[in-house]
Amino acid sequence: MTKSKTPVKNSKTKEEFVHSVFESIAPKYDLMNNILSFNRHKAWRKFTMKKMNVQPGETAIDLCCGTCDWTISLAKASGTGKMVGLDFSQNMLDYGAEKIKQLHLDKQIKLIQGNAMSLPFDDNTFDYATIGFALRNVPDLEQVIREMQRVVKPGGLVVSLELSKPTWQPFKSIYYFYFQRVLPFLGKMIAQKYEQYKWLPESLIHFPDHKQLAAIFTNLGLKSVQAYPLTGGVAALHIGTKGNTKSGE
Repeated sequence: MTKSKTPVKNSKTKEEFVHSVFESIAPKYDLMNNILSFNRHKAWRKFTMKKMNVQPGETAIDLCCGTCDWTISLAKASGTGKMVGLDFSQNMLDYGAEKIKQLHLDKQIKLIQGNAMSLPFDDNTFDYATIGFALRNVPDLEQVIREMQRVVKPGGLVVSLELSKPTWQPFKSIYYFYFQRVLPFLGKMIAQKYEQYKWLPESLIHFPDHKQLAAIFTNLGLKSVQAYPLTGGVAALHIGTKGNTKSGE
């Protein structure tokens, strides 16, 4: 089985640090996402929702939901299905809760402060388990994928939308210059947070590329794994289907 490159022995230290980062950047999180991705994150999520093809009444859990943009998209697509947004940052959840309330979706969406590596739900609960731009931040990405797979129903989808690594060399050089040099500067100028935005590009260094992550999905037992590099590989969508729990198919 392919192992996560995130050093698990330092998981608690990483978990505490990541928590402090997202607690502190919550007020400017949405604005910075728009600026730093050139607003492409919205197009990536739209593409993801099209591939997921959520049906009326279906349910989902959105891990590391942040300020709940994806959670809200899932709720709107389902119409009536119960949605859960889970994050370990209460500040992020508070901003998300305000959005949800303004859209009158608070009866459909439940927000929970919790740990993505140990989900407080029974096996086979949801039709979908999603995680957006957060898998690279968790202490053990394989454990998170296992938990996502556990809580979805047989035939349900495990979905990750995440930053990735460009493969075309000229673009790759420009991308890493922007990500490692320009991004922290913008973080300092706009959000008054330099070290936090300096850490975000560093979180991608040891993260698997889209082919490696697809292999991890497959090695953990997910079926019909699909990987879609987006915008020259800047981001990638991964979708895996949970097999029948008895036959494994």
